[in-house]
Amino acid sequence: MLDSVDAWWRAANYLSAAQIYLMDNPLLDRPLEREDIKPRLLGHWGTSPGLNFVQAHLNRAIRARDLDVLFVAGPGHGAPAVLANAWLDGSYSEIYPEVSRDAEGMRRLFRQFSFPGGVPSHASPPTPGSIHEGGELGYSLAHATGAAFDNPGLTVACVIGDGEAETGALATSWHSHRFLHPQRDGVVLPILHLNGYRIAAPTILGRMSDDDLRSMFSGLGWAPRVVSGDEPARMHASMAEALDDVLDAQAARRETGDSAHPPMILLRTPKGWTGPEEVDGAPVAGTFRAHQVPLKGVRDDAGHRAQLERWLRSYDPAALFPDGAPSDAIRALAPEGPRRIGANPHADGGRLLRPLDLPDPADHALTVGAPGSVTAGATHLLGEWLAELMRRNPETFRLFGPDETESNKLDAVFDVTARMASGEVRETDVDVAPDGRVMEVLSEHLCQGWLEGYLLTDRHGLFNSYEAFIHIVSSMANQHIKWLRGAKETGWRAPLASLNYLLSSHVWRQDHNGFSHQDPGFLDHLVTKGADLVGIYLPPDANTLLHVADRVLRSRDKVNVIVAGKQAEPQWLSADAARDHVAAGFGIWDWAADDADPEVVMAAAGDVPTIEMLAAIALLRTHLPDLRLRAVNVVDLMALQPAPRNPDGASDEHFDACFTRDRPVVFAFHGYPGLIHELTYRRAGHAGFHVHGYGEKGTTTTPFDMAVLNGIDRFTLALDAATRSGRDGDETAELERVCRDRLEAHHDYIRKHGEDMPEIRDWRWNS
Repeated sequence: MLDSVDAWWRAANYLSAAQIYLMDNPLLDRPLEREDIKPRLLGHWGTSPGLNFVQAHLNRAIRARDLDVLFVAGPGHGAPAVLANAWLDGSYSEIYPEVSRDAEGMRRLFRQFSFPGGVPSHASPPTPGSIHEGGELGYSLAHATGAAFDNPGLTVACVIGDGEAETGALATSWHSHRFLHPQRDGVVLPILHLNGYRIAAPTILGRMSDDDLRSMFSGLGWAPRVVSGDEPARMHASMAEALDDVLDAQAARRETGDSAHPPMILLRTPKGWTGPEEVDGAPVAGTFRAHQVPLKGVRDDAGHRAQLERWLRSYDPAALFPDGAPSDAIRALAPEGPRRIGANPHADGGRLLRPLDLPDPADHALTVGAPGSVTAGATHLLGEWLAELMRRNPETFRLFGPDETESNKLDAVFDVTARMASGEVRETDVDVAPDGRVMEVLSEHLCQGWLEGYLLTDRHGLFNSYEAFIHIVSSMANQHIKWLRGAKETGWRAPLASLNYLLSSHVWRQDHNGFSHQDPGFLDHLVTKGADLVGIYLPPDANTLLHVADRVLRSRDKVNVIVAGKQAEPQWLSADAARDHVAAGFGIWDWAADDADPEVVMAAAGDVPTIEMLAAIALLRTHLPDLRLRAVNVVDLMALQPAPRNPDGASDEHFDACFTRDRPVVFAFHGYPGLIHELTYRRAGHAGFHVHGYGEKGTTTTPFDMAVLNGIDRFTLALDAATRSGRDGDETAELERVCRDRLEAHHDYIRKHGEDMPEIRDWRWNS
C-alpha cells in the first residue's frame, strides 16, 4: 500500500510542478523546447510536495477506514497540489470533462493553471473539494472547525502552513477544539506543515525545536505527534503510523465523549521537497528559494530548461501515466465516489442545504396602534424570534458573536440553548453548557471563520457584533464575497445560505464607550462589492427588524448586514406595514407627512436618524405649518441604487414617486453621508439630496449630543429643510431662533446634568 502512496505522491508532485511550467509536451514525449514553456511562470512550488504527501496518506486512510474526509489546504497558493489530487482521483474530470484523465486532459490541466482564461493559484471556487480560498492566510483552522460543527461523521483534515501560523487569526484558532463536542460534532485534524520558510525568510515555528513545539501545543490543549524527515520511504512509514494512531485516538474519543487533548500532527519536511537541490550554485530545496518558482527564465535559458526536464523526469512520468492516464497503482489508492477528497459533498455545501424552519414574524410582532405610541427594544424582540428559530432548528443554526449576545439584548435565546462551554462549567456560570449553540469568543476572526465554515458546508447562522469592531473582519468578509462570486461563475456550485451580520451597539448609542466605538464604515466597505451579493438593512423599529431577519435568513449567496439599535425606542409600524415596507425597500410614511406637491422631502435611514427626522417634521409643523412636506423612510439601502448597478434596485418610477425628481431632499443617514450619494448619483433627483450623517465627531456623551455633534439632530434637520424650501419670512426666522436656542440649552444642560433634556428624552410623536 505504501508503494501506491509513494506513486500517488510522485505523480501529484509531477503534476504540481508541470502546472507551473508547461503548456505543452505534458508527458515529456520529446525533449522540452522553448514553446513548451509558459511565457509567464506563476505559482508556488514550495508547499506543494507537503500537501501532496498529506493527501496521498489521507487516501490510504479513507480507503482503509471508509472515512468521510473534507480537506482544507491552508498554505497560500496551494492550488497546484489540490488540483493535481483532484485530477488523479477523477473528480476534476467529472466536473470538467475537457480536462480528461489522459494526455490531452493533462495538457489542458497544465495550460490552464495561472493562465488567462484558466484557474488561479489558490484553491478557489472552481477547485473541486475545496471550501477554502487559501489566498489570504489565517483562516484555515477556523473554517475547518466551522465545517465540523454538527457534522458528527465528518473528518476535516486541515493543513496549516508555518507561515500562515504566524497570523493572529490562526494563532487564536488553536483554541477552537475547545468548542467541539466529540459526539455531536465532527473531527478536526490539524496538520501543521513545518517547511521552514515564508517567501523570503524563516518562519517562527519552523525554527522552534520539536520539544518546544510539543510543549507549546500541549499547553494549548493538543496532543501533538511529530513526523519529521526528508527520506521518502522512512517518511511514508512514519506518516502512515502517525495517521493511524491519531485516527484511532479520535475514534476512541468519540466513543467515550472525551474532549481533552485531541491529536494533531506536526509534519516537518523540506521546502520544495523533491525539487531542484541547487540552481546557479545557490541551494534551493529546503530554503526560501523553493517557495515560488525554483527555476526562473526557463523559456529562454537552455540550461535552466534542461534542469527542469531532469527534475520532471525524476518522477518517471512514463511509468506513472502510461498512455497519459494514472497507473494501476495510483488508481488503486483512489477512494471511490463521494469518498474522494475532490468529490466530498460537504465541499459543495449548497447541495446538502436544508431550508430553515423559520417562525412567522407576525407571531412575534409588537402590537403598534398609532405610530410612536409603543416603546420597545428592537433587538430584544428579535431575540425572542431567534429563540424560537433555534428551538425549531437544533442542528442547522448557530448564533456567533464575541461575548455580546446578552449585551445586544438577544438573551432570550438562552431560554432555548446556552453558550458553548470551552472547558469546565462552574456553579457560578450562567447560561453555559457543553452542548450550547451560542458560540461566543472574544475574537471576531474566529467567529467569522467558524460561521463561514458552517455556511460553506450546508448550515445557517447569524453573527452579532458591535458595529465599530466588525471592521476587524472586513477583509474576511471581502474574501467570502469573492468566494461567492467565483462560486456563482462556476455554474456547478449550489447556492449557500447567506452570511448574515447583526450590528448593534451602533455609532449613535455608545453610552458606556465613546469615540473608539463609533464607526459605521463597514457599510461603505461592503457596498463596493456589488448589490448582487450584498444587502444592507437599516430597520427603523422592531417589527421591521423581524421581517428583515426573516428575509436575510431565507436568502442565498449574499452577505447581509442589519444595523439595529438595542435601546428602547418608539415603534412606528404594525406587523403588516413592516412587512410591506421591507418588501418595497423604501417608501412614503404618509401618516407622518405626504403632501401631494412637497416643497421639501424629509428622508431617513436608520433608527436614530428616523427619530430625528420625525422630530424635525414635528418642529416644522409647529413653526411652518403650511410648509409642504413628505416623509420617506429607507430600510433596504441597496434599493436606492438603480439598474444596471443593481438589477434588483427600486425602479425609477418608485424612486421618483417617493423622492420627486426636482425637490430638495434632506436626508438623515445612519452612516457616512457619501454613501447615499454613491448609491443615488444616477437617479434623476440626486442633485437635490442633502445628506446628514456621521461626520467622524464623537466622544463619550449623551445620545442626543452625538446627533448634535454630527448634525443629524432634529433642530439642524429642521433648519436645513426650511433653508432648502426657500422660505425666509418671520416664521422661518422664529424657527431659526427656537432651534438655536434649544441647541444652546442642550449644550449647557448636558454639561450640568449629565443627561439629555427632558424634552428630548421624553419626546413622543404626536400624530
